[in-house]
Amino acid sequence: MSSNGKPKIAFFDFTSCEGCQLTVIDSLQDHPELLNVVEIVQFREAMTEKGEDYQIAFVEGSCSRASDEPRLKKIRQQAAIVVALGACAHLGGVNALKALHPLDEVRKYVYGDKADWYETYDARPISAVIDVDYAIPGCPIDRNEFISVVKALLLGKKPPIPDYPLCVECKLKGNVCLYTKGQVCLGPVTRAGCGAICPSFGASCEACRGFITNPNDNSMREVLIEAGLTVEDITSIYTMFTTYQVREKIQQKG
Repeated sequence: MSSNGKPKIAFFDFTSCEGCQLTVIDSLQDHPELLNVVEIVQFREAMTEKGEDYQIAFVEGSCSRASDEPRLKKIRQQAAIVVALGACAHLGGVNALKALHPLDEVRKYVYGDKADWYETYDARPISAVIDVDYAIPGCPIDRNEFISVVKALLLGKKPPIPDYPLCVECKLKGNVCLYTKGQVCLGPVTRAGCGAICPSFGASCEACRGFITNPNDNSMREVLIEAGLTVEDITSIYTMFTTYQVREKIQQKG
């Protein structure tokens, strides 16, 4: 705690586009009252000051280098609560797509003849390196959900992150199912909480919020096959944001 009794909060970034941090800044502009009850001691996206004494750490970005691990562990050691901020930190995100190809080929494709200059390995969610207390899903995060999570943490409550399919939100909004329009969508197995923003504007859900706790994968794949997708098509849509989780499940099944 700071001398004035306010909890100290820090924001950190690893491999990401930093879009989730920009969403945080945008959220705080509409909820300035939160700045009166917390003290932000580190937030590279918004301030130059840098404090190392904090109780709550929000971490954006995946772990994509061996040198990221000591920094993550230091954050975990200092913070009483660590929150994964967005799909990259929560799932590994689009950064994990490189795991679908030989790492050496990816390095050469990205860095060319300078491939040996840059340190990298398969991208992972931060939970693969440290214990994470909570995660705010999404790419980027939902601004209203971020505010709800912060308020819950300040009250000592568990953040209200949904664990039911996105289809529920589509139904509540009166959306026509994309499958009836000849499109595919991962809504039946994807965690709700974004207000079904993509389907509401006619775009397929690609599971940027990750899967619900007990997704019915077999039925989902049957639906995708019935929609005319090949195995390669299904793999592509299933791994846009969740390559790490899909690989882990395959390895568990042997």
